[in-house]
Order: sequence, then C-alpha cells, then structure tokens
Amino acid sequence: MMKRRILAGLMTLVMILALTACGGSAKEEAAAYDSAAGAPMMPEREEAPKAEAEMVYTEESYIEYGSDMKYSTTADSANSSAGISGQKLIRTATLEMETTEFEDAAQGMTDLTEELGGYYESSNVYNRKNGSRWAEYTVRIPAEKYNAFLTLAGELCHVTRQESRQEDVSEVYYDTAGRLKTQQIKLERLQNLLAQAELMEDIITIESAISETEMAIDSLSGTLRHYDGKVDYATIYVNLQEVYKLSNVEEVPDTFGDRLGRSFTRGINNFVDSLEDLAVSFAYSWMWWLIVAVVAVVVIRVARKRMGKLPRLRKKKNAQTDDKAE
Repeated sequence: MMKRRILAGLMTLVMILALTACGGSAKEEAAAYDSAAGAPMMPEREEAPKAEAEMVYTEESYIEYGSDMKYSTTADSANSSAGISGQKLIRTATLEMETTEFEDAAQGMTDLTEELGGYYESSNVYNRKNGSRWAEYTVRIPAEKYNAFLTLAGELCHVTRQESRQEDVSEVYYDTAGRLKTQQIKLERLQNLLAQAELMEDIITIESAISETEMAIDSLSGTLRHYDGKVDYATIYVNLQEVYKLSNVEEVPDTFGDRLGRSFTRGINNFVDSLEDLAVSFAYSWMWWLIVAVVAVVVIRVARKRMGKLPRLRKKKNAQTDDKAE
C-alpha cells in the first residue's frame, strides 16, 4: 500500500514536470511566431556622415542630404571674421595748379609720382588757341605717401585750389570679408558632402549648391579686391594750367598805404593787360580789320566824288536860269 502511494506520487511529479516543459516550449514557439508573423522590420538606413557635428554658416540656408536629412546653417558672423582688424580709408584729393614753365612742371610731376611709387591712371595734355597748354592727371599714390605727394606738389607748382577727402569703408569691408570666409567654409563642407554622397539626387543637389557658392565667392572676392585697390592707393586729380603770370601770389597788405599802393599797381597792371589783350585781339582778327578799312576807304572816296560834283551841278543850273531870264 505504501509502495503504491510512493509510485503514484512519482507519476504525479513526472506529469507536472512534463506539463511545465511543454508550456515553456509553447511560449517560445508563440514568441517566435509573433516575431515572424508581425510587421516586417525595415532595414536600417545608413546615415549620411555629418561633417563634424552640425554645419554652421552665417547666412540662412538649408542643405538637404537624401530625403530625411537636413542641416541647418545658421551662426553668427563674428567667428568668420575673427582676426581681421584695422581701419580702411579711401583717400582722394583734387589739386588745381598753375605754372609759367609747363614742360618743367609736367616732367617734375611725372618724376615725383614715380619717386613715391605711384603711377598715372590717366594723363591728358591739351593746347589752347592762344598757344598755352593745360593738363589733367589722375595719379595713384601709395596711401602712406599721400600727404607727402600733396606737400611736394605744392612746392613744385603754384596751387590755386586743394581739396582732400577720405571715406571710411571699414564696416562694409569687414562685413564682406566675413561673408567671404563663410562662403569658403560652406564650399569646403559641400565638397566633403559631395565626396560621400551616393544617390544621384543628392549629388545633383550638392553640385548646384557648390556652383552657387563659387559664384558668391567670386563676387565677394572681386569686391574685396576693389576696396583693397582704393585703400592701398590714394587717388589724386591734378589740373595743371600754363599761364603767363601766376595768380593770387601777393600777400594781403596790412596798412592803408600798402593797400592803396597795391591797388594803384594793380590798376596799372590791369591797364597794361587790357592793352595787351586788345593788341592780341587785333592781331588775331587783322583780316577783318583790313576788310573794314578797305570798305571805309571806298565809301569815303565815293562820298568825296559826289560832294565834288554838287558845286558844278549848282553852277550849271544857275547859268541855265540866267540864260532863260535874258
């Protein structure tokens, strides 16, 4: 009896173990089935490599890579223009000068320009009808020699008018330099993206962005070269007149006697100048004066002949009247 109970207990324990094993197997099969019958897992798309972390530019723009990747390109421009400093000034001047020795003055102006490391941007010499000459020069002088040129030119010729101007372009210059640096960084990163792109759609998009960036770099570089030329070399416009006598070379008198004496001298000089101008004008138009003189002589002779005939006509008329009366 006792043996039967022990046997029955053993059989019960074996059955419990068997059921437990079947249940675990069923759960594993169900899990495997669920994983097989559920929604299929999509293969993970390989992410396009991000250049460093996030692309940072100073202008607002976005570059799409593939269909689900977008890089924001926003940052401050201070970083791009870091390390650039110095005031940028464009200097220009106008000189109006006189000389009684035109050839020497013109050659001296050329020598002075070359000595200071400058050059003529344009040079024109003209002749007047009265034989005098005048010249126009556009001189480019290194900015550091700007004041030296004005001083030495004043010693070379008689200056009647001088104007100096300067324009501060520092803000626009460094803004342009910062935007150029930004575009150069942008181009480098676009080229890195192009080297890693595989889809044709991505390649076309990146190449278009590279083309636009290169155009922007060319434009900004040209603007900076223009400013560099204006800043590094000052521009001076020179007008050189040949005269027989320099003007405004007398000092202002201090006393009434000086003023009176100088006015008397000026009056005589003006009278002499007027006579000279009249003589020059007469010499210039002598053909017209000759024609006028010939016409005047002819008119006078004709008038004299008519005046000579009048007495004879009167005598003849009186004689005829007397004959009729007799």
